[in-house]
Amino acid sequence: MSAKGIFITGTDTGVGKTLVAAALARLLRDRGLNVGVMKPVTSGCIERNGKLVSEDAELLAWGAGLAGVDADTAPYCLREPLAPSEAAGRDGVRIDLGRIAEAFERLAARHDYVIVEGAGGLMVPLVGGLLIADLAVQLKLPLLVVARPNLGTVNHTVLTCYAARQMGLAVAGVVINDYPEKPGMAEQSAPHLISSLAGAPVIGIFPHVTEDDPRKAVTALTAHLAAEPATVIMLREMGIT
Repeated sequence: MSAKGIFITGTDTGVGKTLVAAALARLLRDRGLNVGVMKPVTSGCIERNGKLVSEDAELLAWGAGLAGVDADTAPYCLREPLAPSEAAGRDGVRIDLGRIAEAFERLAARHDYVIVEGAGGLMVPLVGGLLIADLAVQLKLPLLVVARPNLGTVNHTVLTCYAARQMGLAVAGVVINDYPEKPGMAEQSAPHLISSLAGAPVIGIFPHVTEDDPRKAVTALTAHLAAEPATVIMLREMGIT
């Protein structure tokens, strides 16, 4: 696969991968790119009109300016908020990485750039002994690691980047998300320590967004990124010139 794109992973669940991915999709769309998005596996989907729906995929599609979510954008929607391998088993579904790869190829054929958001972190189990990291390897995409800003993030981020390198994955950079307006000592030191130890640059520090509505939060974060001079460097590291 030679498509341009990025695989967004996190140091843990709940670090804001979907917000970051949707804001980046909107930022690229605003810059005139035809952006595709993908949430290969979503656990904890809601049921709407008798069908499981990925709200994460819907937010990504909205950020990218797409009409909606199709089967390629969200191949696997699972009911329970569990590790994908467990949620799939409870739904009687077997996750097929080949099916996901084929969906990605179709997206790549019709978009300039594709943003893929993983589930949780790299070591999250998908099926059998296969992990989210194995999916990233199959798609041949560089990683953007989303990290939290507070105490413990250095350990989690360095471990994530180390695991990525062990599996042959390139890490384009780290984004520290939800950075407080008034950082404490742990938050102040985290960017430098991560850059020094993770073997990957910190290419973005995304501020805490106060909006509760997901779309308003994406809009606010996108506006911040558009006004931030360092965004040009971040996009370059993501393969966008």
